[in-house]
Amino acid sequence: MKIKRVRLAGFGPYKNEQLIDFEKFDSDGIFLITGKTGAGKSSILDAICFALYGHVPRYDGTELQLRSDHCEPDDPSFVELDFSMNERDYRIFRTPKFERPKKRGEGTTTSQPEVRLFVKDGDDWQGVAAKPVDVGHELARILPLKEDQFLQVILLAQNRFQKFLLAKTDERRAVLRTLFGTSRFDQLEQSLIARRKKLDSQLGDVQRAIADRARIAANQLRLGDDDVPQDPGLDWFTSGLTDLERQLHEATKRAELAAAEFTAAADHHQVLGEVARRQARRDTALAQLAALTDREEAIAAERTALHAAARAARVWPQIRAGQQATVALEEAQTDETDARAAWQHFRPAGAEPETHASLKLVTDALLGRLGTLADALGDEQKLPEFDLELTRLHGLVEEHTAALDDAQAVIDALPQQIESAGVEHAAAALGAARKDEAAAALERAETALSAAESVVVHAAEVLEASQAELVASGENAAAAAHYDALLTRRFAGYAAELASELEDGTPCLVCGSESHPAPSIGEADPVSEGDLTSARKAVTLRQQALAEAGTAVQDARTRLAQAEARAGNRSVEELLAERATARTALEDSETAARLLARLVEDLVGLRGRLADATTGLIGLRATRDTSAAEHTDRAAHREALVHRVTAQRGDYETVTEHVDRLNDELGAARALYEALGVSRERGTVRVAAIAAMTMQLLQEDFADEATAEAARVGDAEAQRRESALRTHDDQIAAARAALADPELADLPAEPINRDPAREAFDLASVARDDAITARSSVDERVTQLGALVAEVTAQFAASAALLTTQTQVRQLADVVHGDEPNTKRIRLETYVLAAQLEEIVAAANTRLRTMTSGRYTLEHDDSLEFRATQSGLGLGIRDVFTGRTRATNSLSGGETFLASLALALGLAEVVTSQAGGITLDTLFVDEGFGSLDSETLETAMSTLDTLRAGGRTIGLISHVDSMKEQIPAKLSIVVTDQGHSTIEAGRDRV
Repeated sequence: MKIKRVRLAGFGPYKNEQLIDFEKFDSDGIFLITGKTGAGKSSILDAICFALYGHVPRYDGTELQLRSDHCEPDDPSFVELDFSMNERDYRIFRTPKFERPKKRGEGTTTSQPEVRLFVKDGDDWQGVAAKPVDVGHELARILPLKEDQFLQVILLAQNRFQKFLLAKTDERRAVLRTLFGTSRFDQLEQSLIARRKKLDSQLGDVQRAIADRARIAANQLRLGDDDVPQDPGLDWFTSGLTDLERQLHEATKRAELAAAEFTAAADHHQVLGEVARRQARRDTALAQLAALTDREEAIAAERTALHAAARAARVWPQIRAGQQATVALEEAQTDETDARAAWQHFRPAGAEPETHASLKLVTDALLGRLGTLADALGDEQKLPEFDLELTRLHGLVEEHTAALDDAQAVIDALPQQIESAGVEHAAAALGAARKDEAAAALERAETALSAAESVVVHAAEVLEASQAELVASGENAAAAAHYDALLTRRFAGYAAELASELEDGTPCLVCGSESHPAPSIGEADPVSEGDLTSARKAVTLRQQALAEAGTAVQDARTRLAQAEARAGNRSVEELLAERATARTALEDSETAARLLARLVEDLVGLRGRLADATTGLIGLRATRDTSAAEHTDRAAHREALVHRVTAQRGDYETVTEHVDRLNDELGAARALYEALGVSRERGTVRVAAIAAMTMQLLQEDFADEATAEAARVGDAEAQRRESALRTHDDQIAAARAALADPELADLPAEPINRDPAREAFDLASVARDDAITARSSVDERVTQLGALVAEVTAQFAASAALLTTQTQVRQLADVVHGDEPNTKRIRLETYVLAAQLEEIVAAANTRLRTMTSGRYTLEHDDSLEFRATQSGLGLGIRDVFTGRTRATNSLSGGETFLASLALALGLAEVVTSQAGGITLDTLFVDEGFGSLDSETLETAMSTLDTLRAGGRTIGLISHVDSMKEQIPAKLSIVVTDQGHSTIEAGRDRV
């Protein structure tokens, strides 16, 4: 991997855009990043880390601090990094999250982070991904180094690489676990410990379960706690069950004897009960008959009243008819009184009451007067029509006058309209001339829209390819998990393989013990090297499939980026709007072309209208004069009608008012005439109804109307009384029929005594129930104890195998966890990491010997730590001068820097080889050189100089003046007067 170029703005101390071209230092190999404290030297490394991984380790969780405090609200904040990997150039553009002022209103809003990844294709940069998640996936595929690994092998940040040298075992284990991915061994260890705890719990549960079941069995056997043995065996449970089964046999015999005695007592008690029931039925019938006989007098009176009610019901229709005739006569007399009162308004005071004959004469006279006024009324009714006609004619005259005025106005306005049409004609001619230009714009817009629509298709292809890549990733993960599972089983089977080679008196290769009381037993089907090889091949195939799926995603994204470029990075909606605008412009031009021809016709038409309007003005004057003459004639006719109507209306305002008065008088006369006739008719009907009622009262033997009404009852009450009489008769018949039943004959007169038989029955019932309860209790105890004995038998059988398995798992878990009998106190994961650490130490010592002139070498220390805590990842420093190994924290500041630098470089080599043989063409080392003397610094520089082999470029951050003199190539960080920093690249003259 090679870092080629960084472009940044609004990041850390850098307000304005800065560009760093690291390729300029390829010929130098080593360059120095220098500047004042706090100027922003380390911020360059922060920018590289932020571009690749989205955050900076020293600003973890505070991404808002990455934006420069010197920025104005509209200033940009971004980092753009160019790097090469596997002979391909990539560019990543990333912006941080930061608060910015709202465009509208007050306060701030969060500007969300953006990220875009490009790949170089020839001289062009093609888009690969533009979402944080997609960019993360692509970078993980392109650059297999995780962030922690990147900081250990490429960016050796200030004070970070010394931590690994001085770390404790647990801290060093955490770093190595992240770098080498050995968490699966820790998971295996935790799995064994969990299984051991589970087996311990299961064995304890079995032992407690047997003790609990012994207490339950003692309760079933009615034994005390002192009678239960301390460690009950299976024989104790089975002998108790045999004794309880014997008790069940005896209880069954006692229950059968009690049941027979109960049956005999029940039969005797049932016979006596039947005799008592028949005696009770006889006594009840006698009591009912006596009570019904006592009510005979009241029943007879009720029969007489019901007969009178039947006679009253027959005369009631005539009574009702008489009452209705009386009411109708009273209503007619009231109407007659109202009609006389209405007629009095038209008669002089003191006049004689009217009769049928006199009212007939008055009506005829009124009809004659109304006939005389009929013609005058017609003339009066015609007057509104004449008024409407006159109004119409007057409006027509005004209309013709207005038309005459309008025609004159048209003649006056047409010259100006002809001039305006000429102006429109010129404008339309200009719009029609733009037709070809508008058509070309529409064609360009449609071409871009077609490209934008293909973006949607390619986006779907990217989604489909990404889903396929996700499936391939899942299959790859499943294959890797299967391989890890086989590897775990392989590791777990090592104990069995080692155990198969153990011999008494020979030390164990793992724990060193010469005694082997419980050698491990392997699986029936252990994992072989062939199984692991097959699994590795499957992982390789899945990785190839995942790589192919990744390539398909890359190709799809390339096609998408090309389509977006053809569309000018505009959306379909924007291009639709652009096409609509172009289409509108073309339509406007075509409309102008069509309008041009119409305007020519309009000019001709306007000139013709002017000639026609001049000719039509004469005809309008003649029409207006004709309408005025007709209006004058109709006005004279109306005056004649008004004269005739005035002569006939008399003392009234109008003829209509006179006619209405006569009609009201005629209506009152007719109403009184009809009321007199109705009164006479209804009086006749009432007399007939009263005569019919009197005759019916005599026939039904009622003295008068009031007596009949008093005897009458409603239909519902009559039905209720008839039902009560029938019920009484039915009850007497039922009581007599019951007494005549043969079942009640020959019964003792006195009630029979059932108490002795009932007492015998109750005693037999209690005895039977007690015997059944006792037998059921013993039977239930036998059932429960039998099930308990079956469970205990199974538990005794299972506990033996469980105890063997628990012993084996406990011993294996203790060894893997670093407990006894593991004398080294090294955990399995630590054992694996120790092998990696030995490689790192070997690589580090190659440089440390050179930098210290052979005095110091690092040593891997797997001895027990303080208070016999677990070990395996210790580091010591061996001093050749003393021949002794001492702690790393005993080194001086300069010695610590040299040892840390050598260890970091060794760690970088091992991690690089573990990460797939990545070539590191760029390396950065931040600070630490100031603690070295001039000779040691020279040696360290020589060592770093060897890293340039193969075209590697090394960037150093330091304040040491001698390094400024030795390294001509520099990046100088300069703080401006405004407080923000700028970057200047240069080379000292030699």
